[in-house]
Amino acid sequence: MHLLFWGATALLFLSFVWIFKGVLTPFVLGIAIAYLLNPVVNALVKIKLPRLIAVSIILLSFFMFVLAVTILAAPPLAREAAALAESIPGYVDQLVEYATPYLTKAQEQFGGDYIEKTKALLQSNAGKIIQITAGLASGLANGGQAVVGFFATLFLTPLVAFMLMIEWPRIVSWVNDLIPRKNEKIVTGLLADMNAKVAGFVRGQITVAFFLGAIYAIALSIAGLNYGFLIGIAAGFLSIIPMVGSTLGLLVSVVVAWFQMGTIEFVGIVAAIFVVGQIVEGNILTPKLVGDSVGLHALWVLFALMAGASVLGILGMLLAVPVAAVIGVLLSFAILQYKNSSLYAVAAPKKMPTKKKAIKKVAKKTIKKSIKKKTTK
Repeated sequence: MHLLFWGATALLFLSFVWIFKGVLTPFVLGIAIAYLLNPVVNALVKIKLPRLIAVSIILLSFFMFVLAVTILAAPPLAREAAALAESIPGYVDQLVEYATPYLTKAQEQFGGDYIEKTKALLQSNAGKIIQITAGLASGLANGGQAVVGFFATLFLTPLVAFMLMIEWPRIVSWVNDLIPRKNEKIVTGLLADMNAKVAGFVRGQITVAFFLGAIYAIALSIAGLNYGFLIGIAAGFLSIIPMVGSTLGLLVSVVVAWFQMGTIEFVGIVAAIFVVGQIVEGNILTPKLVGDSVGLHALWVLFALMAGASVLGILGMLLAVPVAAVIGVLLSFAILQYKNSSLYAVAAPKKMPTKKKAIKKVAKKTIKKSIKKKTTK
């Protein structure tokens, strides 16, 4: 009965998300912001500040910070993205020129038209990247549904976050009241584990990604790498998935550095920036901001993000990490229940005593009986 009830509940939730996926993005963003900022609001409420004032201060400060970062970062990002799109065909020609001697040897040995095929493949992919970039730019410039959706999200997200943060204590009380009384301790424990994983990973990893993006962008720009600001911000953003952002950023930066200068020294400087960034992340940022108790593996996060993006797009990526954390907690609980059940731990049969052990046991008993008889006499 319990399994059917929770299965039906999960199915209804998934159906709701699928049906209304087109309008859920601002609400999911608002819920995420309220969830992430609520502990700060609670801290202000504890010092006797009215909740309405605390919510207004925190939310206004948060959105002013986001606006300031956007104003500062958007112009150089747009400029470098446009420059990179224009430079891709030149990079393709340089890459083909560099690889031509090796392709010529392969063509002489095995036959075939490797050079023409490679050049056509690279140029077609470069053309696709340029078309996608141009399409995004023209879509934003010309207006339409995307722009309407953007402004709807821009307006609704703060409103949803504000209303949820005001009503947060009542929402928590309402949810606690729905917990089955019979299994209250188990459900409360599971919810606490889910909250620890989601809050720890999301708050911590987003902060780590922000700092890494700033470090990489500033350092690569100072080093003089072409598109360094764009590559650094992208590497920081992708660092939400541990190790992925730094690895991809290192590879792209090294390639760009080689095409830009063609010297090992410059490539080494660029690579050293990412090595230092990884040292700072591993020894300072991650231990302080994320901790060791989160328990979300990088591969699990990567799979969740890719699966969410393929099913629900941007909305799926927003829901991916919380859903992955919840599934991880439920799977851990299910495995623990399985190991404590008779399906896993069947009592082993008692070993039958050997002949010699049985004879010794009988002999000891008879000796004890004879001694007792003598003492009684």
